Amino acid sequence: MDTKRFIVAVLLSAMVLVGFEYFMPKQTHQEVAQQVAQTSRQTPPSDAARSAAPVAGVSSQPVSVPSPQAETRLEIDAPAVRGSIDLLGARLDDMVLRDYHETVAAGSPLVRILEAAHDPQPNYVEIGWMNLAGGQVRVPDASTVWTADAPKLTADHPVTLSWDNGEGVTFQIVVGIDAHYMFAIEQRIVNHSAQPVSLYPFARVSRAYTPEETGGYLVHEGPISVIDGRLDESSYKSLRTGATPPGNTSWTKAGQGGWAGITDKYWLTAVVPQQGVPVTGSYGYQANGGAGVYQVGFIAQVPTVVGAGATASTASHVFAGAKEVSLLEQYQSSLHIPDFWKAVDFGWFAFMTRPIFYVLDWLNTLLGNFGLALMAFTLLVKALFFPLATRQFRSMAKMRKLQPKVQDLRERYRGDQMALNQQMMALYKTEGVNPASGCLPMLVQIPVFWSLYKDLYITIEMRHAPFFGWIHDLSAPDLTNLFTLFGLIPWDPAGLSPYLQLGVWPILFGVTMFLQQKLNPAPMDPAQQRVFQVMPVLFTFFMARQPAGLVIYYCWNNLLTMAQQMVIQRRTQGATSQAVPAPAAAKRK
Repeated sequence: MDTKRFIVAVLLSAMVLVGFEYFMPKQTHQEVAQQVAQTSRQTPPSDAARSAAPVAGVSSQPVSVPSPQAETRLEIDAPAVRGSIDLLGARLDDMVLRDYHETVAAGSPLVRILEAAHDPQPNYVEIGWMNLAGGQVRVPDASTVWTADAPKLTADHPVTLSWDNGEGVTFQIVVGIDAHYMFAIEQRIVNHSAQPVSLYPFARVSRAYTPEETGGYLVHEGPISVIDGRLDESSYKSLRTGATPPGNTSWTKAGQGGWAGITDKYWLTAVVPQQGVPVTGSYGYQANGGAGVYQVGFIAQVPTVVGAGATASTASHVFAGAKEVSLLEQYQSSLHIPDFWKAVDFGWFAFMTRPIFYVLDWLNTLLGNFGLALMAFTLLVKALFFPLATRQFRSMAKMRKLQPKVQDLRERYRGDQMALNQQMMALYKTEGVNPASGCLPMLVQIPVFWSLYKDLYITIEMRHAPFFGWIHDLSAPDLTNLFTLFGLIPWDPAGLSPYLQLGVWPILFGVTMFLQQKLNPAPMDPAQQRVFQVMPVLFTFFMARQPAGLVIYYCWNNLLTMAQQMVIQRRTQGATSQAVPAPAAAKRK
């Protein structure tokens, strides 16, 4: 087989798979606007709905930042989270996750998922009501001071927040929390007045800063929603450029239930309206004179009507926590939240990345270590592709035997490429060799490698998962460094260049790649030989910046491939020697 074409084919295939998500076009703002327009034409809103639509989950008023001196807080003390609710405005704006730390270092602070408006990275949830067009009911806002019927919110004791508008209407927000990250919300309107009250309940997530997006094009970070079974992922930039006054809304969609929020690589803050109820979801952005506020939320399409002397309520949920796959699927099943698992960005190849994650997670549960789970997964992959690998190595052996004849044809037809190709194809046909059969097994395995890389990068289950020795986080690069003599020299060369970070596991990977090449016949072309000699060095530096779990996987995979190749070669040579007839001299003896 022409080695140069082989290299080109492998590199092009890898580029197609790895670059697929980068180059695939996302929905443009114009396309989204057309969809919203079509939805509006299909379900003409009432006058009240039209007046509320621009602010569906997005506030058109300047964002009010409560003074920290005026805060009165309700403590949250649950098994998985702790924090508080600001009774000034009834904002859920202070919460840390008990089970997750910022780093693996001892004493590292807990991950903060919610933060108040006056803090450095504001991220909070607001719940309330909006008037109909022309409505005059006094509704609670950011300056409203609520009262709580208990001093603390726990998993066993919900808390009711109350506020009387002074006009005969009492608003109540009943807040409960489970053992994980899901808040149950009930919004009540108690009407003691002599007139009926009609209001639109809403819930929204507000983020008053633009975070650094760490995932690039590999994982979505920013506004996200599922409405009517359709996933929408927008960028912070699209909200800033698409928001138009007076509603400050950049995207809206009407539907039955769903969920919407703002996602990070590992964390999610989302509001979940009552399923089956017509709502309008929206994304928006307010410049607000400073960093600006991103808002994602829902508002009811049909107002809640409360007669004189009556009480009415609506139910919803708020999720604020870690995107644990099994937990998201549990909520999806128990609360009937559509496609809640899509908060984890398994990507376009979810049909592969999700099953591979399940296998890895099961192996981790079985073995108690994700590194061992990766190694066990490698064994499973090798067993699955063993027939293809056997065909690949047999094809390579046949091609190796044909190399002298191929070289002879190249010398004979040096100046006639067309004739050379015809003669080579005739030779392959005569000998029963398919040059592409050696490439196929490798190309088939590339999607598996890509899916594994995606899972290592996006799933929180592998975040801070330790291996043995110095590897304390399989999702992070190997932090040992050859250029510091593995810690003997107290300096950081990676500060000068990221390529001066070369850990133990990447070096081991380069060694295994070099040894694997030695088992294969060297190309006859000197230029190709030099390319193959340089590849282990280049890949060593490339893998130094990849997650340690992926490097360990490839090292173990290379070792198994070499063992597999030696076993198949011995079988092939044994079968060949048995098939060769004994020499005539030996027969005479």
